[in-house]
Amino acid sequence: MRPASLRRERHFGDRVVACHVERPPSLAAMLADAVRLRPQGEALVCGARRMSWAEVDERARRVAGGFVEIGVRPGDRVALLLGNDVEFVLAALGATLAGAIVVPLSVREQAPGIAYILQHCAARVLVHDTALAPRLPAAGDAPALLARVGVGGDGAGALPFERLAAAAPLGAPHAAAEDDVAAILYTSGTTGRPKGAMLTHLGIVHSATNYQLAFELGPEDRCAVVVPLSHVTGLVALMAVALRIAGALVVVPAFKAAEFLPLAARERMSFTVMVPAMYALCLLQPDFAAHDLAAWRVGGFGGAPMAPSVIDELAERLPNLALANCYGATETTSPATIMPPHLTRAHLASVGLPVPGAEVAVMDDDGREVPPGETGEIWLRGAMVVKGYWDNPQASAENIVSGFWRSGDVGTVDAGGFLHVHDRKKDMLNRGGYKIFSVEVENALARHPGVLEAAVVGRPCPVLGERVHVFVTAKEGPLPEAADLQAFCAAQLADYKVPETFTIGREPLPRNANGKLLKRELRERLLAEGTDRPA
Repeated sequence: MRPASLRRERHFGDRVVACHVERPPSLAAMLADAVRLRPQGEALVCGARRMSWAEVDERARRVAGGFVEIGVRPGDRVALLLGNDVEFVLAALGATLAGAIVVPLSVREQAPGIAYILQHCAARVLVHDTALAPRLPAAGDAPALLARVGVGGDGAGALPFERLAAAAPLGAPHAAAEDDVAAILYTSGTTGRPKGAMLTHLGIVHSATNYQLAFELGPEDRCAVVVPLSHVTGLVALMAVALRIAGALVVVPAFKAAEFLPLAARERMSFTVMVPAMYALCLLQPDFAAHDLAAWRVGGFGGAPMAPSVIDELAERLPNLALANCYGATETTSPATIMPPHLTRAHLASVGLPVPGAEVAVMDDDGREVPPGETGEIWLRGAMVVKGYWDNPQASAENIVSGFWRSGDVGTVDAGGFLHVHDRKKDMLNRGGYKIFSVEVENALARHPGVLEAAVVGRPCPVLGERVHVFVTAKEGPLPEAADLQAFCAAQLADYKVPETFTIGREPLPRNANGKLLKRELRERLLAEGTDRPA
């Protein structure tokens, strides 16, 4: 990562954080910079639709003007229930230019969740895919809504997006302050109601800048977004990065490896961020070698470790591709650490080094920092940490301490400053007093030639508290035997870490729309099975 020019600044009231000295003040300013730099350069691609930066700017200003016409004012919330498409980008930019706060919703969200979010953030406008109209709440369940805007179809009783986008262009965009909230992303909490993380203009600009510096991205780069734009990775690591570098954003409506590879070759994709399972699925395509992927030079990954076999095969097949682990969360506006690509293979167990301006502390249960190499909860601070949680001061106070966000992840920082994430606090197993990090067992199984992916959960035990159970998705060919997998692990792990029971099959492991593994579902499945599968 190139050296960055930083200085300490006061933000969000009482936080003092290191900030990039040279930076645009807002998302609107990033868009203006891109238009000045490459007005006729390709900015947005989705299927047959192609737009230059000048065209994106003009369309976004019309959408902004449409929002203002229907009553949107600075600070109002504009919710987007849209998949990956041109309209998501235009609606998000239009809302930003009008001074509104963007609230992206997953298209996999169901009626109760949609109603809760719209009500909780008091959304004034909902822009939605008309096909999702049956999931929308009744007027009484979202009383703050001024209007619904429909994308596609006949509008389903909503104002057609085309009519909104035909308004007179907004003149000067709203002059947002850096500390203003730009977006609210609701976290997929495993317990209770989701919390609305408040991402600021300052945080988004910093994260986009850190990606730019880490991967030496520039106007010639073409960024493919295959994860949902409604997720922090799609919104920040790809859409905001394309703005920051004035590059092209190639929007992929849905990831299917067989379709993604020819698209990546055709569009000369140079940068993307995906979950490791997506890379593995690409390698499983029988025609992988038929696609010219020479332009693909940077591949970010996160959300789970990348199997060494996948890293090695990608290095062999795509020698120009640099892989980099990126660790962060919604609350850190995407990356808190990034692995320098040339160090990925040498530091497989690490998620990288802190991005410029980020502080990483590993703390014990009493709130004291532990020495290098010792285990504790990972706390993160910097300009990219969210302002707090929307209308939830208790959650803000509990989760953000003096600017440090308490991640809930258990990890260590080694002597070289590299961060290692061992597990979620709630996913760490306790077998008779011995702590077991599930990721260590999963990494061991990932080396087995018959294993596509594996997930460890605790099987309740009245004697030891928990025992190690593994859900295994097998590759094509004969299913591996439980005894073989157990022996394979025994050669690599301490005896108390070796799995005792397995669920082995072809079914993919459950994941949410962002590719994150849903261990809660696996625990429920294990309890429902009610039987052990001993090796």
